[in-house]
Amino acid sequence: MILLPHLELALLIPLLGGALVLLFRNRPRLREASSLFAGILLFLYITQLLGQYHGPSPVHTLLNISASLSIAFQLEPLGLVFALLASGLWVFTTMYSIGYMNGNSEKNLTRFYLFFSVSIAATMGIAFAANLFTLFIFYEALTLSTYPLVTHKQTSEARSGGRVYLGLLLGTSIMFFLTALVITWIRAGTLDFMPGGVLEDNTQGLAAVLLFTLFMLGIGKAALLPFYRWLPAAMIAPTPVSALLHAVAVVKAGVFSVLKISVYTFGIDYLATQEASVWILWLAVATMVIASIIALSKDNLKARLAYSTISQLSYIVIGAALAWPAAAMGGALHIVTHAFGKITLFFCAGAIYTVTKYTRVSQLNGLGHKMPFTFAAFLLAAFSVIGLPPFIGSWSKWLLIEGSVDTQHYIVLFAFALSTLLNCAYLLPIGLRAFFKPPDPAQTITGSGIQEAPLACLIPLCATAAATLLLFFYIQPLYDFLYPVFNS
Repeated sequence: MILLPHLELALLIPLLGGALVLLFRNRPRLREASSLFAGILLFLYITQLLGQYHGPSPVHTLLNISASLSIAFQLEPLGLVFALLASGLWVFTTMYSIGYMNGNSEKNLTRFYLFFSVSIAATMGIAFAANLFTLFIFYEALTLSTYPLVTHKQTSEARSGGRVYLGLLLGTSIMFFLTALVITWIRAGTLDFMPGGVLEDNTQGLAAVLLFTLFMLGIGKAALLPFYRWLPAAMIAPTPVSALLHAVAVVKAGVFSVLKISVYTFGIDYLATQEASVWILWLAVATMVIASIIALSKDNLKARLAYSTISQLSYIVIGAALAWPAAAMGGALHIVTHAFGKITLFFCAGAIYTVTKYTRVSQLNGLGHKMPFTFAAFLLAAFSVIGLPPFIGSWSKWLLIEGSVDTQHYIVLFAFALSTLLNCAYLLPIGLRAFFKPPDPAQTITGSGIQEAPLACLIPLCATAAATLLLFFYIQPLYDFLYPVFNS
């Protein structure tokens, strides 16, 4: 039996997978099997942790730097849910990657699977971080380990996108996140995550507002205005990397960090009484609406989905910034609900490209008859991202709306309604034109019958699409598990 305190195993398992990828670099099938095996093993380990969970575990210190500075891990509900989500979707993404990378004759696959594994190890470090210092270390490790994935194609466009990606994420974290971390250490005397926060007795008024603002701007992976350009720039990467960025690791690590710091460094009640999150609330509302409008203008499918992600991430930041238990719970659930919807949408975009080499929405007319499973999955995922019942995305949006009403932020409520309408406007026409518009005479996909992507691509996208519907009926256990985090 694996003992609960040994949380570093969550990092070692994907790193072991990376080592096996290197060992079998000249044997493609074993290399891919190693990556998939590590993903399954990690998911089973995290599932075991969930099954044995009976309350927050003692802090497990990996490295002591000083009396108040250490790299340490702890098991608590929010981190466990994030780890379970990332590890589970890693399995699907790895399977999908095998079909996509081989189907598109991509090169340098050993490097690809190696850094994929390292990025998941960094994500596990973020999930189980017991203090701000540990979170910061693995946050930076995730940025560095995903850079080779973003620049995988090694073209001039990929290198340019990588520079934007690395520059914005490292720049915001060093300028703002690190500064906020040091201020917290000086004022509170600790960087530990604690229920109710650590700042109540030593940071008041404008100082609290400025400190919270530094943290939120420093978490560039949450893609708030004006530090969002790295996300569209990273779309030059292969589609499995886009899925990793949008659903498995990077952006989810960003908004997870937003929630973790809001709950365990500041505390929900403290944010409310100090009105520390007001500036960030309105910045997130602006990001949500502006990104949705930009998405509507994009003909490139991955670019449209990228701006959709920027908008949807702001839902989670708003959930934290409203400083109300129901809203924060909605933000936490939205990490999960959006992940299943958005990973499906990117899987579908990659499947379309693999079969047709099409990248633009305007090229998709009539393709639903050639690729019915792919476009049916796309529509299911779109319904979930929009928030229509009975799809899982409706639960998180309902709680966010409830939080807006409870706190009497009616402008935020109106912004949610406007964003939802824009979601419909930029997502639904993609599936509808595929099924109901006549094919473009210039289409390169010809012949009769179904012409879907390889099974290794098709199975994951159908599975995650089905999850957006099935999980609607099983949200209560997740809600109950997270409830103590926001209602202590």
